[in-house]
Amino acid sequence: MLGHSKVEAVKTGEMETRSLSSSQHEESVPYIHRVGAPPKVNLFKEFKNTVKETLFSDDPLRSFKDQPRSRKFVLFIQAVFPILEWGRHYSFAKFRGDLISGLTIASLCIPQDIGYSKLANLDPQYGLYSSFVPPLIYAFMGSSRDIAIGPVAVVSLLLGTMLRNEIDPVKNKTEYMRLAFTATFFAGITQAILGILRLGFLIDFLSHAAVVGFMGGAAITIALQQLKGFLGIKKFTKKTDIVSVMKSVWGSVHHGWNWQTILIGASFLAFLLLAKYIGKKNKKFFWVPAIAPLISVVLSTFFVYITHAEKRGVEIVRHIEKGINPSSVNEIYFSGEYVLKGVRIGIVAGMIALTEAVAIGRTFASMKDYQLDGNKEMVALGAMNIVGSMTSCYVATGSFSRSAVNFMAGCNTAVSNIVMSCVVFLTLEFITPIFKYTPNAILSAIIISAVIGLIDYEAAILIWKIDKFDFVACMGAFLGVVFVSVEIGLLIAVSISFAKILLQVTRPRTASLGRIPRTNVYRNIQQYPEATKVPGVLIVRVDSAIYFSNSNYTRERILRWLEDEEEHLKAASLPRIEFLILEMSPVTDIDTSGIHALEELHSSLQKRNVQLVLANPGRVVIDKLHASNFTNLIGEEKIFLTVADAVLTCSPKLADV
Repeated sequence: MLGHSKVEAVKTGEMETRSLSSSQHEESVPYIHRVGAPPKVNLFKEFKNTVKETLFSDDPLRSFKDQPRSRKFVLFIQAVFPILEWGRHYSFAKFRGDLISGLTIASLCIPQDIGYSKLANLDPQYGLYSSFVPPLIYAFMGSSRDIAIGPVAVVSLLLGTMLRNEIDPVKNKTEYMRLAFTATFFAGITQAILGILRLGFLIDFLSHAAVVGFMGGAAITIALQQLKGFLGIKKFTKKTDIVSVMKSVWGSVHHGWNWQTILIGASFLAFLLLAKYIGKKNKKFFWVPAIAPLISVVLSTFFVYITHAEKRGVEIVRHIEKGINPSSVNEIYFSGEYVLKGVRIGIVAGMIALTEAVAIGRTFASMKDYQLDGNKEMVALGAMNIVGSMTSCYVATGSFSRSAVNFMAGCNTAVSNIVMSCVVFLTLEFITPIFKYTPNAILSAIIISAVIGLIDYEAAILIWKIDKFDFVACMGAFLGVVFVSVEIGLLIAVSISFAKILLQVTRPRTASLGRIPRTNVYRNIQQYPEATKVPGVLIVRVDSAIYFSNSNYTRERILRWLEDEEEHLKAASLPRIEFLILEMSPVTDIDTSGIHALEELHSSLQKRNVQLVLANPGRVVIDKLHASNFTNLIGEEKIFLTVADAVLTCSPKLADV
């Protein structure tokens, strides 16, 4: 710490004075502040504080302090089930908003769920199952007021693609479903463990740019997959890349397309897009795009029923199992060859589902100005998927389209999820036979209209303007999904995100600083052209912690700054560099390799008759410099609180400026 008790105010020399002019009297030199060593900290206490700050930075146990044991138990139960806390203040006025929101998102989720289950290569009822049990679990354990739970397009496609690579969903239907439940179980385990161990920061390694590209590519892939139902094609490729899909589409144009199916799909797709346009144009009509899918299903089903279009080649759903979720506890693989496959698929699907849900939850929480506990969210999502895997559900998460409708419909709490779940329950018990004549074309149209919103070209343009490397990550993920597969696109997204992190860690930025005229402020000379260099002094700033991964590069880059400056001064016949001031305020930490690099830098500078001076090292850094005796090596008198103080000592003539 740079406390006042540890800052030594030192005058240069014994009341040394300087002459301002022959007509002026002498004045004492301004105080030059030195950086003191922080007090020693107990090793165990330091380790404890580091772990606490890393894993418990939000201090989740602070409400437990100074509480009796009974109260701690109540607070713990409320922490696990937030509904017990906010439920005490629940009112009829809030329920009215939740009821309207729940009914609205239910009308949207039912047709979407039937379609999304096809993306996962599962029967239609499994999509409805996944909108019955998981939302109930989340309502009791989740901390978001706005998120709507259920199957989503991207996770359904990802799960379906990865499962199909292991088991054929047509030839081995039972094994395929068992693997789907197994993957869902381990997806929930992954999410819950991340929340319990407070490792949610791991999902942040997938950058926003990579997510934008992945979502956009997945949206196009999902839309292309719907061409089978939209055009009435019976023989369709199992691959997801755009080349294979287009070959399959155009290869069947003369004998595989069904004009009645195309007419149904195109008509209702136009209706759905018009409804979305109306809702986007006027927020008061948010309910129009919300109920449009259900209206489309009802009308198209009625049309097919009265015209018997299924006899003319129009593919229909035919059968949806009636009744609520059957138990699937005995269906999950806990041993055998498929366990590890289920774990691998579950981890990937669980992480993607988690990324989407947390992003959605944070977005709406910021809009309503309330705090969202990311770790609680992970535990809630994990619990609902674990229970879901045992009740014939596949991976569920937060849906952006439904959450947006939920938000605009005026939801107040997670009760809207309970209302939606109740509507799905009634649908499963009484209404599923009605969907027998629902054409596949309308489900394809609903999915296409839903995933169009995932293509965020405006975000991609903004990414290009802000950071070109981020744009590479975005396009890499996008092209990987579209031209190869969903898994490869995801792998590219993660790889480029990690590559960016490694590049920033191993190649930190450095800058040469100059003095802003008529101030004691020193800034990057490339950012501030008016900043002037100090004669005989080179000031370099390192904009990163100095670790083993970048210590050698940092040392070499600083020496390169010195060499370039010396060449420039020699060519201009100006005085050589005598002091190199290292501005260390951005250096948050340093390890043994970093200190060794500073020692080598000091040795190299001595051979050049250049003195190394440090300015404003932080508490952690100065503590380690003292522990390694580096401060004794260069001299404690060469460590200053500010660059201005260091320059004043190295170049006293500047005091007259």
